[in-house]
Amino acid sequence: MPTSAPPKNRFERRRAETRQALVRAARQILAETGDTSVSIQAIAERADVGFGSFYNHFESKTELFDAAVTDALEEFGQVIDARVEGIDDPAELVASGFRLTARMADSHPELLRILRDRGLAHIHSDRGLAPRALRDLEIGIASGRFTCGNATTALSALGGTVLSLVALRLDRPDLDGDEAASDLAEMVLRMLGLAADDAHEVTRRPLPDPA
Repeated sequence: MPTSAPPKNRFERRRAETRQALVRAARQILAETGDTSVSIQAIAERADVGFGSFYNHFESKTELFDAAVTDALEEFGQVIDARVEGIDDPAELVASGFRLTARMADSHPELLRILRDRGLAHIHSDRGLAPRALRDLEIGIASGRFTCGNATTALSALGGTVLSLVALRLDRPDLDGDEAASDLAEMVLRMLGLAADDAHEVTRRPLPDPA
């Protein structure tokens, strides 16, 4: 899961561990059932922390579940970042994001279930994949690689297509996920202004090896 600066002392470490246990429990609930009406007692028991500890970290269940979604989105972005480091072509970055997302249905199913069910409200979030995708779109527009005029509007189209891909992978595990992701990425790159041959070539390049 995403990490921040390490706590400075034992009390801070324990406090951070308790908070992360609650967030982890909330993520599991979102991925398994999506039932945010579950009691605080049930959340605390799943997290293996005392009931009273909940209010040391969160004012409400809504705040906890929002934190859980943010945590999942940030981990999602970090996973993609780790794989695409070193790629300079904005078009290849977009394509790789699609293709790696499809593969995460097998490697990170919890993340993708949360993304499918909660991602629409976070397409323009300042956490997770959204700011990374917006950055790549802006670079692509500035360099002339993409011909669309507005990166924020393009992010809406890109984010919606990614969410559709996630739903497809989770709902239709029998389909070839790699091929579906490449096809959708090719369509998006053409929408962003790449020629058909160029878009096809970019989406069929070898994916970077895991670190």
